[in-house]
Amino acid sequence: QVQLVESGGGLVQAGGSLRLSCAASGNIFSLNGMNWYRQAPGKERELVASIHGFGYANYLDSVKGRFIISRDNAKNTVYLQMNGLKPEESGVYICNWKTFWGQGTQVTVSS
Repeated sequence: QVQLVESGGGLVQAGGSLRLSCAASGNIFSLNGMNWYRQAPGKERELVASIHGFGYANYLDSVKGRFIISRDNAKNTVYLQMNGLKPEESGVYICNWKTFWGQGTQVTVSS
């Protein structure tokens, strides 16, 4: 079993920044393949960012250049630095690894 616990969400004004954290525990020995998803009301869950081996990352086109996914292997934690936030990026941000999902952390961007 793997547990994923997100934190760092909150209310921020448009243009502001937040850093989300996803702390992993249990039977997980590598943070490769860790993903951040976003679930907005009335919308499908979408993949925002992923991190792979050697720190390679890929991003949703709309967040490229503003969001950065990173990891701290010693802390078994993955981060999502979000800059220049937009109101339409509000939602629950959820950490995922293989078939395991966290509970999510709410991000609200006010206009």
